[in-house]
Amino acid sequence: MRIVKVESHIHRTPFTFGASAAGVGGNLHLRSMDTLLVRVETDTGLHGWGEGFGFTLVDTTRDALDRLVIPACLGEDASDIGGLGHRLQRRLHNFGRNGAASFAIAAIDIALWDIAAKAAGQPLHALLGKAARKRVPAYASLLRYGVPEDVARNTRAAVAAGYRRIKLHEVDLACIRAARDAAPADIPLMLDINCAWNGVEEAHVFCAAVADMNIAWVEEPVWPPEDFAAIAAVRAAAPCPISAGECTGSVAELGAMIAAGAVDVVQPSVSKLGLSAMLEVGAMARRAGIRMVPHSPYFGPGLLATLHLLAALDAEEPIEIYAADLARAPYGDALLPRGGFVAVPDTPGLGLEPIL
Repeated sequence: MRIVKVESHIHRTPFTFGASAAGVGGNLHLRSMDTLLVRVETDTGLHGWGEGFGFTLVDTTRDALDRLVIPACLGEDASDIGGLGHRLQRRLHNFGRNGAASFAIAAIDIALWDIAAKAAGQPLHALLGKAARKRVPAYASLLRYGVPEDVARNTRAAVAAGYRRIKLHEVDLACIRAARDAAPADIPLMLDINCAWNGVEEAHVFCAAVADMNIAWVEEPVWPPEDFAAIAAVRAAAPCPISAGECTGSVAELGAMIAAGAVDVVQPSVSKLGLSAMLEVGAMARRAGIRMVPHSPYFGPGLLATLHLLAALDAEEPIEIYAADLARAPYGDALLPRGGFVAVPDTPGLGLEPIL
């Protein structure tokens, strides 16, 4: 089964996320929600869909895909998913081990898993593990507002929608307290700091300040994200779990993070690493006795592949749902949470076709 055609499509749509005029915060740069869709076709007629990391990088990732990755894929064996991925990584490593080229390779990997499951006549999760969950719990990943009133209003809306876990992207303590006051005390908050703090001491002060707020984890506490020794130092003194991984570009680098004792929760991203890498990281996490909860603020095949992965793994973990209302989502309303859960498709492959 050979790859005969690869096409890239940018799915671009307006969106809203519940911000007031004063509360656009760190998301002012997102003028639209952009998803890079990648369609891989084989000589058997089977095709699969993947997603490379997009957002404001979508055009750059697409350029790397079209100019570098697609020519290297044509004629290759579509069933040799791991082998092709390793060859592409070695061939293109000078273009960056964590960036547009590797994100494009991740898209190919996801699409080939879709094809493999279709060839087997099974839903993708059946190839990834035995748990066979029909639905996966979700957590609301609120965008950054920077205004306590906006944070409180959107937290209440997430609770009303059925979410039992909520992630914030706030660094201001007043905003975090607003969320804590707006949600029932038994609903944990995840705090994604996006590497805001410049050193271990700043992170320690922050973690101490939120210690009594039922914090599930503090995510990416320090800059730069590859300073695993600093993250480990934060973890050693933090009164709450520490997580990281979305900015980490390879299995080897995530292995180094885990070996450094940096995290309680490792968070690889499928649209940056591919599904094959996610399986490897999951195995490393199990051996280390830590959790893997993937980073997945996506709306296309990256979200769908993550859903299948979480449906397959032995330990139940929640899927991240980006709290943005898209005017036109890649899968319509098929992946919208219902009562705090997302239903897992049970037809072959990823189970859904994107709406271009």
